[in-house]
Amino acid sequence: MSNVGGTYDFVVNSPMGEQTGTMTVVPNEEGTAFDGSLSGSLGQMDIKDGVIEGDTLLWKMKMSMPLPMTLDCQATVNGDDVTGTIDAGMMGTMPLTATRKN
Repeated sequence: MSNVGGTYDFVVNSPMGEQTGTMTVVPNEEGTAFDGSLSGSLGQMDIKDGVIEGDTLLWKMKMSMPLPMTLDCQATVNGDDVTGTIDAGMMGTMPLTATRKN
C-alpha cells in the first residue's frame, strides 16, 4: 500500500490562468478511499467520492465559481510528486501538478 496522505502544494493550468493552492489527502484506515479538500485562488472545494487505486487517486469536487459544476479528477502519486488532470466538462481538461509539503 502506498502512502498518498499528506498536504500538497498544487498548480492547475485552467482557462482562467494558473490556479494555485493547497490540497489535503486523508486516506481511510484501509487505504482504499480518502477525504480532503483543495483551497486556493478559487476558494475551497471538498473532495467527494475519493478512491485510492494503488498510486492513483480518483475524486470529484463541486465548483461554484465561475460556473457551478462537478469536476472529475484523477492523479498519480509518485513519491512526493503528483501529476493528473481535472475534467471540467465544457471547459475542457486541465493539467494538475502537485508536490507534497508534509
